[in-house]
Amino acid sequence: MSKLKTAYECTACGAKFNKWAGKCTGCNAWNTLQEGIERAAPVNTRYQALAGTTTQVQQLGSINPQDTPRIPTGIEEFDRVLGGGLVAGGVVLLGGDPGIGKSTLLLQAMASLAQQHTVLYVTGEESAGQVAMRAQRLEAPADAVHLLPEIRLEAILDALDSIAPSIVVVDSIQTLYTDQMQSAPGSVGQVRECAAMLTRTAKTKGITIILVGHVTKDGQLAGPRVLEHIVDTVLYFEGDTHSAFRLIRAVKNRFGAANELGVFAMTDKGLKGVSNPAALFLSQAHDPSGKPVAGQVTISLSAAAGQWQLSVRDDGAGFDAHGDVRNRKHIVVLDHQVLDLELHGVAPVELACCTKCITHFPPTGQPVFRPPAAC
Repeated sequence: MSKLKTAYECTACGAKFNKWAGKCTGCNAWNTLQEGIERAAPVNTRYQALAGTTTQVQQLGSINPQDTPRIPTGIEEFDRVLGGGLVAGGVVLLGGDPGIGKSTLLLQAMASLAQQHTVLYVTGEESAGQVAMRAQRLEAPADAVHLLPEIRLEAILDALDSIAPSIVVVDSIQTLYTDQMQSAPGSVGQVRECAAMLTRTAKTKGITIILVGHVTKDGQLAGPRVLEHIVDTVLYFEGDTHSAFRLIRAVKNRFGAANELGVFAMTDKGLKGVSNPAALFLSQAHDPSGKPVAGQVTISLSAAAGQWQLSVRDDGAGFDAHGDVRNRKHIVVLDHQVLDLELHGVAPVELACCTKCITHFPPTGQPVFRPPAAC
């Protein structure tokens, strides 16, 4: 608890003094000093507001909202999931399974951002040589990226003061520790305190910070649940490590929509955005006249846990390591009650993966996949 002390404040000019006097030396007014109680500022900064310094009470109508400018990362799919790009002072939490491609995506983004901004990549899981090898393998222009292999939070904050970066990546938040706590790195207390101090730094200095988070075997972000509450944006990086495809979905975004989904393909040069996911379901084969023809399509429909699972497989569609379309499979989960009513004669159902590709569910009979030749 902070210490209380007596102070004297001038009612005319607001000047404060430790002792009473008949005349205020600030405005030369007489008999204007009144006694009051002043609470000393706390020395411990762990419990300061995450959004910065505390201000006076204001009326909401008197505040002039301003559009937040976006910082494009140079990766179109990533920017779309973020709501147009990064935001100065925003904190992004990116979670995903080990080896899914989180570090690869962020290194590509930082290499692009370093062309116009000062960026810092903090790695707590890899050495500087390992990060350099990845950048060389990706052929990313990462020469201007500042790299800091460090897990001590106080050393990272000192680096932010000396370098003054605009964008910072911390890979990962579970490896950091602060001297203010005695627990080991990765514990609930360490993760909570390190995330809170980094968030406070981002808000007060206008630095964009991207935190990489581990996930548990249940697919949830490891650490305290409050971690998802204090950040501005929560992204999940999903996909099968044995497949070339990755998905990024936003489950929380204070600066944009929380229902965006980004599709990526893992290639030998890193992650490549798939701007038209519908192409995954269509064949690139051509008939003798040169017109594109659809591949063989198989649709299976099953119900589980109150939901319908629609599985669509096109034997002629997909994506290989170089970005060419190859054989792939797509699964869509649909609401059980809505689809059940429509499948039993209420109305036909048409699902579109784009404006031209239609999956048709007639009132009776089996579902039919109808990819128009123009798609």
